[in-house]
Amino acid sequence: MTKMSKRELHRLTAQQHFPAFITFMDRSFDLGWVHAEIATALEEFLEKVIRKESPRLMITMPPRHGKSQVVSRLFPAYVFGRHPDLSIIATSYAADLASRLNRDVQRIIDDERYKDVFPDTSLYGKNIRTAASGSYMRNSDIFEIVGHRGSYRSSGVGGGITGMGGDILIIDDPFKDRAEADSATIRNSVWDWYTSTLYTRKAPGGGIIVINTRWHCDDLSGRLLDAQKRGDGDEWECINFPAIAEHDEPHRKAGEALHPERYPLSDLLQIKKAIGSRDWNALYQQHPVPDGGALFDAKWLKHWSAATLPVMDTIIESWDMTFKGSDASDFVVGQVWGKKGADFFLLDQVRGRWDFVHTLSMVRLLSQNHPKAWTKLVEEKANGAAVMSTLHSTVGGFVPIVPKESKEARAFAITPLFESGNVYLPPLETDWVHRDLIPELMQFPSGAHDDQVDSMTQALSYLKEFGSGYAIGDD
Repeated sequence: MTKMSKRELHRLTAQQHFPAFITFMDRSFDLGWVHAEIATALEEFLEKVIRKESPRLMITMPPRHGKSQVVSRLFPAYVFGRHPDLSIIATSYAADLASRLNRDVQRIIDDERYKDVFPDTSLYGKNIRTAASGSYMRNSDIFEIVGHRGSYRSSGVGGGITGMGGDILIIDDPFKDRAEADSATIRNSVWDWYTSTLYTRKAPGGGIIVINTRWHCDDLSGRLLDAQKRGDGDEWECINFPAIAEHDEPHRKAGEALHPERYPLSDLLQIKKAIGSRDWNALYQQHPVPDGGALFDAKWLKHWSAATLPVMDTIIESWDMTFKGSDASDFVVGQVWGKKGADFFLLDQVRGRWDFVHTLSMVRLLSQNHPKAWTKLVEEKANGAAVMSTLHSTVGGFVPIVPKESKEARAFAITPLFESGNVYLPPLETDWVHRDLIPELMQFPSGAHDDQVDSMTQALSYLKEFGSGYAIGDD
């Protein structure tokens, strides 16, 4: 039996697996782990479309990291090779860009290497504007798969796409630039187009892909996610790729670059310095916030020093629990706050993705380190109730908190304390302060996490109302 060549094995694998198809068709493409993850998600998305499950997939990642090559060029070609009867509608912020992506997909399908992988998928051989008898449409707006029902229609966001449906709808960067994203008129126009035009073109059981770089809290991705949170929108599978990891991930550690082969960390840090925090957080970390932060203004932040820290009148702990400890879960956060006169001081913090047993250990540890913090506020959700029940006889001092307002409303209620200069954070050089706390404050409520803010608002609201009644003294 003749030994199969590497190329033949690669070709056969490319027929069934999208990552192999990418490297077979584009030998110059540097396939990193991030692209392999996207490719796997797209394969799963495609299978759900075939099963008529109407999937929704949202991918957010920095510019110039290969997202359009994978999602908007190679994926449609792969779809037509596997399922030539499917229809695709692909859109981007401008009609000319959508047309260029259309032509790129055509070039891939015309390539001899593609014919080696999918010999039964082909396009009509002449560019025509209208379909003649026995021929198939092929131009920069639409093309059809010869001998099958499959078709590809491209359009700019806001353009007309009536008259045909799509099994797969692709939206690749609905906003051109910062000026468009900052315009409420344009954001509303994009939303109206999505809901009234594009969405109505989805075939029964069909799926939608949104791939973009975030620009604004209220961009298309933001509105879709807000609708999901409210319970009146679609359920999206969201895959977010910050340029620099914010915590340890399966493929990289906190602080490492997304695709260092293309953009090493040194380049990303230079970009961060050049473009400023607002565009960096939005475009590269996918956490859009208005200038100066959403609710908290950077100029409000004050820090205590060891030399000036007063003896507190009152000290408390404030805990925000999570349901489980995993890389995907929220953080458990425990903070120690002190009050002196009209001023409030964040004295200590512990934070981590801990399971129930580890959470118990950390509550004990923080309480041992701060024995004067007898009152311990715990939001009565997730593991909070179980922690209080388990530790009430050995640690004690727990006060269950049941929030009556939204996270945003609770945070807004304590912003005057910051604005008036009555809140002091630990020294800026403290590692977790500049690495974790301040970015979360500046990005709230649109950031990836809000556990530190939740613990903080809980503590400050309590101290503001009850913090004057118990003096701890010096012993």
